[in-house]
Amino acid sequence: MKFQDLLWRKRKAIIFLIIVTVFGGIFATFKTPVALFPNIEFPRIRVMVDSGDIPANTMVIEVTKKIEQALRAVPNVVHVRSTTSRGSAEFMLDFGWGQNMNVNLLNVESTLNGILPELPKGSTFHAIRMYPTVYPAIAYSLTSKNHSLVELRNIALYEIKPLLLNIKGVANVQVVGGDKEEYHVLINPMKLYTYNLTMDDVIKSLSNSNIISAVGRLEDYYKLYLVVSKSQLHNIKSIEDTVLKTSTNGIVRLSDIAAIKKSTVPNWTKVVANGQNAVLVQIIQSPGGNTVKIAHDVGKKLRKFESKLPSGIKIAKWYDQSKLIISSAYSLRDAIIIGIILAIIVVLVFLRNLKITAVLLISLPTILFSTILLIYVFKMSFNIMTLGGIAAAVGLVIDDVIVMIEYIMRYIEENKDLEISKAIPRAVKDFLKPLLGSSLSTTVIFIPFAFLSGITGAFFKTLSITMAMSLIISFLVTVILVPLIARKLLIKGTNQERKNTLVDYLNKIYQKAINFSFRKPLYVYLLVIALIGLGIFSFKNIGSGFMPSMDEGGFVLDYVTKPGTSLNETQYTLSKIEKIIQSNKYVQNYTARTGLGLGGGLNEPNTGDFFIKLKPFPRPSVENIMNQIRNKIETTVPGIRIDMSQLMEDMIGDLVGTPSPIEIKIYSDNYAQLLALAPKAANIISKVPGVVDVKSGVVLAGDALNIEVNRSKAAIEGVDPMYVTNQLYQYLNGVDATYILESPKLIGVRVWTPQDFRQNITDIENLPIRTQDGRLIPLKRIADLHIVTGQPEIVHDNLKNMIAVSARISNTSLGQAVNRVQKVLNKSQILNTKGVYYEFGGLYAQQKKAFAGLSIVLISAVVLVFIVLLFLYEQFSMAFIILLTSLLALAADFIGLYITQTQLNITSIMGLIMSVGINTETAIFYVSEYKEYIENKSNIEAIIHAGKNRMRPIVMSTLIAILALMPIAINLGHGSDMLKPLAIAIISGLLAQLFMVLFFLPTTLFNIEKFKKRSS
Repeated sequence: MKFQDLLWRKRKAIIFLIIVTVFGGIFATFKTPVALFPNIEFPRIRVMVDSGDIPANTMVIEVTKKIEQALRAVPNVVHVRSTTSRGSAEFMLDFGWGQNMNVNLLNVESTLNGILPELPKGSTFHAIRMYPTVYPAIAYSLTSKNHSLVELRNIALYEIKPLLLNIKGVANVQVVGGDKEEYHVLINPMKLYTYNLTMDDVIKSLSNSNIISAVGRLEDYYKLYLVVSKSQLHNIKSIEDTVLKTSTNGIVRLSDIAAIKKSTVPNWTKVVANGQNAVLVQIIQSPGGNTVKIAHDVGKKLRKFESKLPSGIKIAKWYDQSKLIISSAYSLRDAIIIGIILAIIVVLVFLRNLKITAVLLISLPTILFSTILLIYVFKMSFNIMTLGGIAAAVGLVIDDVIVMIEYIMRYIEENKDLEISKAIPRAVKDFLKPLLGSSLSTTVIFIPFAFLSGITGAFFKTLSITMAMSLIISFLVTVILVPLIARKLLIKGTNQERKNTLVDYLNKIYQKAINFSFRKPLYVYLLVIALIGLGIFSFKNIGSGFMPSMDEGGFVLDYVTKPGTSLNETQYTLSKIEKIIQSNKYVQNYTARTGLGLGGGLNEPNTGDFFIKLKPFPRPSVENIMNQIRNKIETTVPGIRIDMSQLMEDMIGDLVGTPSPIEIKIYSDNYAQLLALAPKAANIISKVPGVVDVKSGVVLAGDALNIEVNRSKAAIEGVDPMYVTNQLYQYLNGVDATYILESPKLIGVRVWTPQDFRQNITDIENLPIRTQDGRLIPLKRIADLHIVTGQPEIVHDNLKNMIAVSARISNTSLGQAVNRVQKVLNKSQILNTKGVYYEFGGLYAQQKKAFAGLSIVLISAVVLVFIVLLFLYEQFSMAFIILLTSLLALAADFIGLYITQTQLNITSIMGLIMSVGINTETAIFYVSEYKEYIENKSNIEAIIHAGKNRMRPIVMSTLIAILALMPIAINLGHGSDMLKPLAIAIISGLLAQLFMVLFFLPTTLFNIEKFKKRSS
């Protein structure tokens, strides 16, 4: 009571401090960055090595193995996967979670620099950390019917990009697609021969004719001059006038042997937006940036800029991550508001006191804004996990306030002769112990999450921290603020007992039911056994998954045509897919990339992707629409392999190294054996129901035209292979001889041969090769030309040969799909070959790790709750009975998941763990009441009295918790998909908790005491 008196004496300072805290929370609400997910440091580094055009099998020996062995020795590396193709190799390095990735990146770069001299000459590498922000957060397209792709690219690169880079939080602006202009000097080899010139002569002359260089300084009297030698090319005319040689016959200019025209850089990529050629502008945000604010600022600047665009150019948004963030935030905000409103209604119905309801109205904003202030102080963001944590905690924090208010009300009613100013402190003192125990039981369950690693820990640490902060603040507000407000509001209030027909009616029903359970305890235990049986049945029959899927409002369609397919042929195939996409009434817009990835990285011309944006709700689910489009493509567009996924889902998969739900990693020392087995395994699992988008993992490069110079024949003609190769490079690829400045850009000048000389293989055979004595000979005289089938990519997993057969799932759970795949693989015996073994990777492997980690968390939570109960009651038997009551109620969680067809995933398991604490909290309130009365009353009287007193607050708090979580459980606003399983699990446990605490627990206590008396 002294503590409460101290609080009352210091009430003005306390109230002022709370007001400051609330205003701080309001300020933090507008300053806290908004994102979709928490800012997570993924422990992954990607290394790309380029070594020209070395064949894949040679690359493995000369490059890949050396780098693999070196990188495997880098401190903290736990896994290395390499993919080797013609001239390039990619390495994915996984580190332990919680490592300093900046230091790890430096170690990787240092190791690569050390081994670089051992690699083929000209090899380069690029190492980057894998962030969620390596993918675009916002993206626009530029299209036009009357402006070229060169113009569109220039506008994007030189006007839009600088404009957007000034926005706070924007790390980079990628310009994807379009054409880059350059001058083509198309040399006629026959004229070159006539004037006794070589391509090297032309290249050298152009380079030497385009000079600007400081050559010194000149001091003349009182001035100092910088002396500059300047002779620059400006346009086609100045290029044509370039002097190649002089002789007695006059001057030979470039125009005498070549045609010069303005053209574009050779491009083997294509970008389309809604059927039109396009240039894409993709905004990459900084780690920790406020996505919503960035999207707003980008949109604002582009709307102003749009008025300055030349007529006929259209700029349109095709991706905006902030829309999904806002939708999720609004959904969770609405869930919080609805939960509070419903809580107030429940309090009014059960307590019938406006002043007491006012206590709740004052307490709740204090708790919520204090939590938001801590989120801001700890540099967290508003995201699905923090807002979800607040929404999920609303019912629990209200519970603390309600039970305190209800106890104060009852204490006043039972002590009518006592002044309210004295009754309230005494009520708080009496109730402090059970309140502390109940608060600890719900708070300690979050402690084990601090030790959870992997993607599960990365996501749910944020949720658990938010909820733990809310619960701690709730306890402090309940103990400090609630009594102060109640004392102020009720000082003149009535402490007459108010009749409540509903409560009286519930009490009568409960008294009859509890008396019956005392007489016939077998019925109670039969119901519990039935609950357990249904729980076991539900557990065995619910599907399992990794993380809940969200409807992001769009998806990515990756495609691969036959290796070596030309860009034009690929585009012809894609035109059929575009018609299918355009015909779907739920598609709002789309963009397509060929030879490029979504992040702008280069791919082969036979690969690419679509990003398809869907119309807002109401519409079918994204999975339903994906199935519609997939089925049409598979039946009407042969010769193409597709893979569909939502963007954020795919991004997280890439960041943790598990892009596909199902991945069968096949190992063998014989790579040829893997190449033969993988397609067979893919064919088998493609027939499994629910398994879609199957990939064999065998990736072939396109065919190559090999030109093998015969050294003997070449020597007879006076040339060597390198001399011939240099000429072929000049003929077929061209050489950038110099650049022309056309502010603000440099335009290259490419020395090349006309298309007529290199249209087909016959043209290549007849290319005129100039010998060192000035003669022209056809290439076929000294070289053999033949087509070589493309080599496959070579994959190593921790230095072992491996091919991964991967697949996605549709209309089934991950666990069910993997079980079916295992059965068909075991039945076929195809992978039971000597020297071959396989294991499952992908999201399924992540799921197994996550479930193992969460199982440890669950056990730890149970142990911690048991410790709290022991400290509270100092009796093993009582602690065991309470814990048993809580754990048996978990059976209802599985039943709820089964009834709602919700998968058992990391979110629903989080709900199971939280249910342990919530159920225990309710049981503590009941047992504390029972323990208070058992000293002065008989066992049955104490049990009945405890039930009578605790029935109202237990029903109130349970009902409020259920109603607070209901908006999340029904996915109100289509933004709380991630937390829906958690809400369903907790609600199911709460429903069972009513029976377990109000009937099973008292019946068990009654029978234990009865047994003790008989024994004595």
